[in-house]
Amino acid sequence: MARHVARRDPRAHWLLFLLGLLLLLAALTVNGLVTGLAGGSGAAAASDPAGVPAQVGTGGPVLRLDRAEPVSRALPARTIALTFDDGPDPRWTPQVLDVLRRHGAHATFFVVGARVNEHPDLVRRILAEGHEIGSHTFTHADLGALPPWRRDLELSLTRKAIAAATGREVTLLRPPFSSVPTALTGPEYTALRAAAGTGHVAVLADRDTRDWQRPGVDRIVQAATPKRGKGAVVLMHDGGGDRAQTVAALDRLLPALTGQGYRFTTVSTGVDAPPSMVPAGGGSRLSGTALRWTQTGARWSTGAMNLLLAVALVLGVVRLAVQVFCAHRHVRRVRRPVRDRPEVRAPVSVIVPAYNEAANIAATVRSLVASAYPALEVIVVDDGSDDGTADIVERMRLRGVRVIRQANAGKPAALNTGIRAARANLLVLVDGDTVFQPDTVHRLVQGFADPSVGAISGNTKVANRRRLLGRWQHLEYVIGFNLDRRMYDVLECMPTIPGAIGAFRREVLLRVGGVPSDTLAEDTDLTMKVLRDGWRVVYEESAIAWTEAPSSLRQLWRQRYRWCYGTMQAMWKHRHALRESGAGGKLGRRGLPYLTVFQIVLPLTAPAVDVFAVYGLIFLPWSSLALAWAGLLLLQAATAGYALRLDRERYGPLWALPFQQLVYRQLMYLVVVQSVVTAMIGNRLRWQRMIRTGEAAALIGAPGGAPVNASGGGRAAS
Repeated sequence: MARHVARRDPRAHWLLFLLGLLLLLAALTVNGLVTGLAGGSGAAAASDPAGVPAQVGTGGPVLRLDRAEPVSRALPARTIALTFDDGPDPRWTPQVLDVLRRHGAHATFFVVGARVNEHPDLVRRILAEGHEIGSHTFTHADLGALPPWRRDLELSLTRKAIAAATGREVTLLRPPFSSVPTALTGPEYTALRAAAGTGHVAVLADRDTRDWQRPGVDRIVQAATPKRGKGAVVLMHDGGGDRAQTVAALDRLLPALTGQGYRFTTVSTGVDAPPSMVPAGGGSRLSGTALRWTQTGARWSTGAMNLLLAVALVLGVVRLAVQVFCAHRHVRRVRRPVRDRPEVRAPVSVIVPAYNEAANIAATVRSLVASAYPALEVIVVDDGSDDGTADIVERMRLRGVRVIRQANAGKPAALNTGIRAARANLLVLVDGDTVFQPDTVHRLVQGFADPSVGAISGNTKVANRRRLLGRWQHLEYVIGFNLDRRMYDVLECMPTIPGAIGAFRREVLLRVGGVPSDTLAEDTDLTMKVLRDGWRVVYEESAIAWTEAPSSLRQLWRQRYRWCYGTMQAMWKHRHALRESGAGGKLGRRGLPYLTVFQIVLPLTAPAVDVFAVYGLIFLPWSSLALAWAGLLLLQAATAGYALRLDRERYGPLWALPFQQLVYRQLMYLVVVQSVVTAMIGNRLRWQRMIRTGEAAALIGAPGGAPVNASGGGRAAS
């Protein structure tokens, strides 16, 4: 309600935010396309030879298809062109090169463009040792199954990758999943003719060793050996899997065939053709370099996302373990019989700041007056309402209820007015839409029997749970807020007493200067001030207050935007607690880091995690994703069930948990994004009051009673 002069909320960052997510998705997609590439060769015979000229199937393996009639070339007798597909591979390509060098043989390497970008030094070594390089597409794609644009892109990117690594452009092309000419299909032939239009010469094979199937060294040697002294293009692999058998077979094949008078050469030399590699232009080399850096950046992005997910998962599990451990300790402590602690029956003043609370104020006041606490006064501070809030209370003519009117000055000012007017030394601060149970005040103030306790947080519950949005907030209150409060209590670093229900010693409020008005989360700011003044702040689970939660996404956004922005203001304001001792130091070294990590940093990374999930749907096995998602959901459900049990709530709302992950979670992290941007540009957020519908009052079964039929969420038996 405090009036701040503010500029319009920033919006331009949403475009940058969207572009950033799209760039991340693009980077992940690039990495997905160039990793986990398949390997191997094609079938031994064509499954669809229609459209393949007869002379191609019966001719040699080197095809010129840029003319009206196809021209095929074969190697002369006792000439072998060893060809290696699917590399370069950092493990197997060097071993293949070592064997070739040891036996003085040369070969042709058909490289995958994406792997060239990963290992350009290996490609340069291939050339430096006198071998030939050809294209095997950029992602080992089946050219016959691709649309024309993708086919052209595969060949163009591969040429650029090789140009950046070597300064040369290639013309030879070995289509992935190809084999001998008789295995060529119609779609593959059409793709090769289209590739010929961009200067490519297709190279198939005479002898397909099928070494990628790892049939054994003897069978690979047998498959690579030509019959009756014929020449041959031999298809082998130096990448795409375990190639130990290929290396061993090559080491046996070379000396054996050399002893029979065979010579080993490159494809171009074997068919007496001009060199297949030509100098690359500056544009191709520059484009190839940019392509390599793009691929490297995509790999780094994916690695960073994997690291982020691992860190987030570890932090989440550690947080859950700490929450459960602390909750268990808290429950054991607060629920065991207390024999020596005296009962607190000192007078209590309840202060209700109200601005346009006509929908709920009558129910709030009635529930307070119906309290079983023996000495209670209720002070309603009307902060300039224009809906008759004060008139409603005055017409009720309830004993022990006072109404104070003031010009609109904001919620902190209204609370401070009530504090000054209060007669009691124990003060309970209540929102104008909150409904108490008859025993709430009594249970709330019993913690003051400990003289070190300066403030006590109650247990806020969502009253309007009939709709899905209300159920989501109910789960958030029970799981997120209350589990955290139990943990904060045990760790003695409670950062927030909610405005809906909190009790304070009057002397504490006077010592810290009353309710602060320079942040939008005055409840968090006040609680941190109390801690830094040396007082304990505890959580009383049995002091229950029912509140009306936002009933629309717009209202929820505005409320959480204010909460998040105000919390960051309070955290910055109290940052010096990091250097303090005592209760303030516990806040600084326990509470503030926890808030920073789990309420700011991790929510800011959540959009990237969702983008990674989209990437996973495209590139990862759905069974693995479904299993991971089900596991996380089961863990959340178990946590929620435990929290509901601690709060003596029914388990019915758990069915809404999966849907909460699809809408509610995204809204919450977008709120954090907006809040951080607002804070970074130095904007001042206005107080945005939630419009009350009176649902909290409507759910009261009787004056002062607990809500009933709140989606099965009333008090349940423990």
